[in-house]
Formats: sequence, C-alpha cells, structure tokens
Amino acid sequence: MARYLFYEIRVRFDDRSLKSRTLLSPDTTLFVFVLGEDVEVGTRGLTTGLLEEFGSERVKDTPISEAGFVGFATGAAMEGRRPVVEFQINTMVFQAFDQIVNNAAKFHLMSGGGLRVPVTYIFPASGAALGSAAQHSDHPYSYLLHAGVKTVVPAMADDAYGLLVTAIRDDDPVAVFSPALIQGRRAEVPDGSHLVPLGVGRVHREGTDVTVVAVGPLVSVAIKVAGELAEQGVSVEVWDPRTLLPLDHDGLARSVEKTGRLVIFDDSNRTCGFAAEVAAFGAQDLYSHLRAPVQRVTRADVPISYSLPLEAAALPRAETLEGAVRAVIE
Repeated sequence: MARYLFYEIRVRFDDRSLKSRTLLSPDTTLFVFVLGEDVEVGTRGLTTGLLEEFGSERVKDTPISEAGFVGFATGAAMEGRRPVVEFQINTMVFQAFDQIVNNAAKFHLMSGGGLRVPVTYIFPASGAALGSAAQHSDHPYSYLLHAGVKTVVPAMADDAYGLLVTAIRDDDPVAVFSPALIQGRRAEVPDGSHLVPLGVGRVHREGTDVTVVAVGPLVSVAIKVAGELAEQGVSVEVWDPRTLLPLDHDGLARSVEKTGRLVIFDDSNRTCGFAAEVAAFGAQDLYSHLRAPVQRVTRADVPISYSLPLEAAALPRAETLEGAVRAVIE
C-alpha cells in the first residue's frame, strides 16, 4: 500500500494504456501533462513535486488566463493529448465556461463522433471554508452537470485516486472536485493502477430505515449522524454517488427500494442543484417505494458571507440532516 495526499496528481503519466490516436507525436512521454496557475510549485498542494519528477514538458505554468489555458487544453486534447487542467481557485472556471460548455463538451457531438476531447479539470479547495467569502465559496459542479460534463466529487482518498485515474483515461471531458473541507486528508490507497469506474455509487453504511445521499465532504458528516441515530434505533444507509454525472440510478434505486425513504445532503444551491435532480428522480421513478416525501438538506440560495456565523448558517449541517431524517420516519 502507498500513502497518497487526497487528490494528489501522482498518476502514472507514462502509462501506455492511455495511448489512443495522436496527430502530434508518437512520443508518449508528453501524452499526459498538467497545466494551470502555479502548478510547477504546487500552490494548492495537488501538484507538489511533479515538476521535479516529470520535468517542465509535463508540468506547465500558465498565465492568469483561464479562458486561454482551458482553450489550449481543448485543442491539445483534440490532437491526441490528455491534459489535466488545475484551476487554482475553483470559481475561476466561470471565466472559461465558453471553452468548456460550448467547445470541449460539444465537439464530439458536433463532429459526428470524429473528435474526442479527453481533458480532465481539477477543482481544488472547492466549497466554503473558513470565511472564503462570496466569490471563492461555491461548489460549481451543478453548472457543469447542466452542460453535460461528467463530474465526480469523491469523499474518500481511495475513491479520489481511483476516479482521478479513470477521469484521465476517459475520452470525454471530466470534472474532478477536491472539496476544501477534506483536501489534505491522508489515507491508504491501493498500489498500482487503481481504477474506480464512473457512474457507480458506494454504500458507506448499511441501513434499513432511511437512505441519505451525501455528496463529497458531507459523507463523513452523514456517517457520524447515522451512528448517533443508530443508538436511538434509527437505521440510516449512507449512499455516496461519487459520480454526479453519470449518476448511478440503479444503485440509488436499490437503496431506496430497501429503505423506503430518501434524504439528500448536498452542499450546492437548493434551486436547480444536484439535490433537486436526485429528488426529482426519487419522486418520479421511485414514488411507489417511498413511504414519506423526499427531503433535501442543501446550502441556501444566497452568496456565502465572509462572516463565519453567516457562512455556517447558509450551509448544510449535521443537525439539519438529523432533523430531515426524523421528519421522514415520524
């Protein structure tokens, strides 16, 4: 076993199994590369040491121009490379939406299947944490879901590593989120080529009374709440989607068919967020199995304040989740 920093980009860059057609060069040593602001020094901790290990041809600092380097990555991917783009601040993705939404996410369809865009976007320190204020506290994954971009938000180190490798090997754009509240945690992960498939959820705690769908850093919160409720006779199943798009509808359905109740615990906006999509699936496709209305525990539809008390008031919390669980079983 090896110890990996949560979301460390220490994948096997020279893995020849990644190779597909390339129009630029048969040299696979340049096939996968990382680019972004200050990735050479690893400001966010995700690329630390990669420059020394792989050299400047594989680890590229960029100007502060998200539209520019994301567009560059799209072109490189279309020509056979597999670029890994790190956004130093995750909300700066808004500067590059045209390049992602109108270009990378659509070129495969627009070319009649002739072009693939295998680019991976990494979003470090996403979400609210310790007063990051309105412009640096979003989890912009719901925006990417609306655009049809494959999106993963792992909660555990082994899933983070396995999903990152899978994302880089995927032939379509994939967004990988590294939530601020859990980035930096260390854990054992398997040696070698550990792959976690996209579109497969994970049950972290078995239960029979309520299914709690928890996303990213909220998984550990949900597991703790489930343990406390178990002492009071309430059996909670904690289900982690891992991949938000494609969503594991079959896995979620199996859980809800068993428990008959559904609560979604998600740190994105309530309106048109990921929780709303899961709730709609539950209400439309699983209604015959539900014994109570679906409940959502999300962040409020407001910009996050610099004030720590106001920040906390806007975010989903353990006590709110406990209240939602009690509401569906009473």
